[in-house]
Amino acid sequence: MNNLTTLIKRLEAATSRLEDMVPTMTDQSATSNGIASLPESGLTAPGADAHGGAASPSQQVIAPLPPAIDDFDALINGDVKTFVNMSEEIGGLVAEQSAAVLRAFAAERKFLIVTTRAKKPDIQSPVYMEVLKELQATMGVVNDIREANRASPLFKHLSTVSEGINVLIWVANETKPAETVTEMLSMAQFWGNRVIQEYKEKDQVHVQWVQTFYRIFKSLAAYVRQHYLTGLTWNPNGIDALQATEEVNNGTSSARSPTPQSAAGGPPPPPPLPKFDNGPPPPPMPPNGISTSKSSADMGAVFDEISRGEAVTSKLRKVDPSSQTHKNPSLRAGSAVPSAPARSDSQNSLSSRGKSPMPGKKPESMRTKKPPRKEFESNKWLIENYDGNPPEGMLEIKAAISHSILISRCTKTTIRVVGKANAISLDNCTQVSLVIDSLVSSVDVIKSPKFEMQVLGTLPTIMLDQVDGAALYLGRESLGTEVFTSKCTGVNVNLPGRTEEDDYVERALPEQIKSVVRDGVVVSEIVEHAG
Repeated sequence: MNNLTTLIKRLEAATSRLEDMVPTMTDQSATSNGIASLPESGLTAPGADAHGGAASPSQQVIAPLPPAIDDFDALINGDVKTFVNMSEEIGGLVAEQSAAVLRAFAAERKFLIVTTRAKKPDIQSPVYMEVLKELQATMGVVNDIREANRASPLFKHLSTVSEGINVLIWVANETKPAETVTEMLSMAQFWGNRVIQEYKEKDQVHVQWVQTFYRIFKSLAAYVRQHYLTGLTWNPNGIDALQATEEVNNGTSSARSPTPQSAAGGPPPPPPLPKFDNGPPPPPMPPNGISTSKSSADMGAVFDEISRGEAVTSKLRKVDPSSQTHKNPSLRAGSAVPSAPARSDSQNSLSSRGKSPMPGKKPESMRTKKPPRKEFESNKWLIENYDGNPPEGMLEIKAAISHSILISRCTKTTIRVVGKANAISLDNCTQVSLVIDSLVSSVDVIKSPKFEMQVLGTLPTIMLDQVDGAALYLGRESLGTEVFTSKCTGVNVNLPGRTEEDDYVERALPEQIKSVVRDGVVVSEIVEHAG
């Protein structure tokens, strides 16, 4: 009889446990990426059933997400998560910035859910800006990481992501949002292609990282064309946008319904909260189950050894009297101990090898010369390893507005860019002359001495970094060009004369800066030489 009673109690406990698991499994199926969907405004209100009475937690039903949100979740769990995992392999600032990217995509997911439940507010109204507030904040964090670490060796990586995160503003394009995605890809490629150029022969992980980031743009463009071909759609019969935003935000913090208590015990433990930052794991447990109390016993053994007295120091090596400063006044005056006796060659080689720094870069003269290369890949031109002009004369490139041009390791070469390109980058070139029509973005010159460039049309920006000797010829249409210099010498800008027949007028860019402290503020001025 006693065994039968025990068996009945066990069956009752198992039945209660199964009843507790049913609402929990329902809630988990309605949650994605740690952001649970809220009930639509037209469904039963929380806390009341269809007849106006109080609804039990197990009776609350969470409405399914629209297909557009489900597909956006698939994009986050697919390409975005893959990019985050690749960033964690590189680590450091790259991993930190990728976590901010994941949070930005989660913020845009909330915004898309709001559009399915709310009426469209006026774009110029504060309501619209309040709805976009979280998305703008998370995008700003991605850019702040780049701006705060300009001296980082991975600055090109950070710039690639910082320029590319602007792709999330496609929601503001009311006519052709897919074109915004394509344009932002071109902005990211300006820096991403430089990462590929730098690491393609050193570390393929960085190359794969860039390609993984590019893949997000392609998937997002396909997603936008499928669901929002002519712009973002709102719910004409929906609620106020601020109310929908508040409901979505509240749903992220309390998306799960409470489970009913059972007679057999408390509810099952809640699932872990979503983590976007991928923080470090907890410290490992001591091996073999050894408790920390052993350390106190070890310290006791140390004190026992110390209490032994002179026996502890019996094995120490004696110091030669000639090296004792208290017995040799000459050593105290020179503040130095005589050098050790001469050692063998093998000892010297081992010690010098252990203290020698990492080998420097191989000089350019010792590098193996590679064949010249002029190729067009995707939306970029690659110009490399030209020594002098080709047999047909100057090197000519016919560019389009979406093309980026990367020029590296060229010497005594004249390059003519025909048409309006997006951007041009020169790296480690010597005595290169560049003639361009017009550019959309900028010309970026790095470590390229004796550089010359002529602008026939318009050019917004010229950036020179570690350039020793440069001559820039601007046309009448490019007089508004901004020139940024860093660690440069001998940079001259040639301006057109007043008439077509007048010669160019040469103006030198300043090299010497004087800085003084005035009223607690550092003021920098250009040094002028009169006479």
